[in-house]
Amino acid sequence: PPPPTMSKIRKDNDVKPDAFEESVAAALSDLESSSTELKPDLRELYFTAAREVDVPASGGDSAPSKAVVLFVPFRLHKKFQRVQTRLVRELEKKLSGRSVVVIAQRKIAPRERKGGRLFKQQRPRSRTLTAVHEAVLDDLCYPTEIVGKRMRYKVDGTRTLKVLLDPKDKANVEHKTDAFKAVYRKLTGKDVVFDFPVVA
Repeated sequence: PPPPTMSKIRKDNDVKPDAFEESVAAALSDLESSSTELKPDLRELYFTAAREVDVPASGGDSAPSKAVVLFVPFRLHKKFQRVQTRLVRELEKKLSGRSVVVIAQRKIAPRERKGGRLFKQQRPRSRTLTAVHEAVLDDLCYPTEIVGKRMRYKVDGTRTLKVLLDPKDKANVEHKTDAFKAVYRKLTGKDVVFDFPVVA
């Protein structure tokens, strides 16, 4: 059997994980063996890739930092979500305080050609670019709920999506919104800003 660390990362086509992915797998394996609370849930969980994303300083006293993106198999995503709050908190401690986000791996199906289908069936909406980008946003913010979205258009024609998050989670999430922003831009190429509506 593979060593415990390597059972936590499974890449397609026997691709060897890089040194960073191995370090994340080691942290996950360590958590599984040391946390009685997480052990039963983590036993069957693994990830398929891990990436570091640079998070620019947002002004004020903030300094540039890094976020860690954990890509997990779509079929295991719900199981990850069951323990995500505790898992992320413990992983962040092990990964030097870097923000950790968990994203399900999804495939984007190509658009159908005019005059002939590429597929026997119509392309499912969940496989469209728009749907996958929306799902990435939901994954990023989980377990905080997105309560609103607005598209802002600038004079130069660029667009920025403004995402409103549930204000009751503001204290827990506000410090992570720069990481969310950087990861979303890295994965989709789109700009997003996060805010919390003021509750009257």
